[in-house]
Amino acid sequence: MPLLKKNVRVSVEEYLEAEKHSQVKHEYVRGRVYAMVGASKAHNRIALNIGYALDRHLRDGPCNVFVLDVKVRIDEMFYYPDVLVTCSLLDTDPFYSTEPSWIVEVLSPTTEAADRLDKRLAYQSLPSLREYALVSQEKREVQIYRRQEQGWDLEVFLDQDTVRFESIRLDLALTEVYRGVSA
Repeated sequence: MPLLKKNVRVSVEEYLEAEKHSQVKHEYVRGRVYAMVGASKAHNRIALNIGYALDRHLRDGPCNVFVLDVKVRIDEMFYYPDVLVTCSLLDTDPFYSTEPSWIVEVLSPTTEAADRLDKRLAYQSLPSLREYALVSQEKREVQIYRRQEQGWDLEVFLDQDTVRFESIRLDLALTEVYRGVSA
């Protein structure tokens, strides 16, 4: 994607076409395009550990697991979550999901504020989303927001806990989430 001048807006169609040919991933928020910085090895390992566990758990069912490179579309916003699960037959676009049921973001110092607020609120606006997980790189901690009838509940898992992903009926020990990572 060519460099954009300040305050230049891009249409959704222009963004999607440019992203197909770009060597750098970009997120898109209401006409604005933001280049994504590279992830650390710890960030990548954590995302892969979770993605691998999910893929093994969901492999024979209707759900699909995507790690790192599939976007989520929320109206005129496109984000790249670290891991997403979609179980919808209507989720047919080859480059993005519109009906994820589960999303994880591995927190980085440069993205943590956006992951905790802007992205969380955007993701939670999706009727299909059941759980949103935030995973720390700095310490063994996973926070899961779960959709309930009256809103969203937060549960925090620490150290040697086992995380319960209720929407997909998976228990995953934090030792597995952080395998190969010194957190």
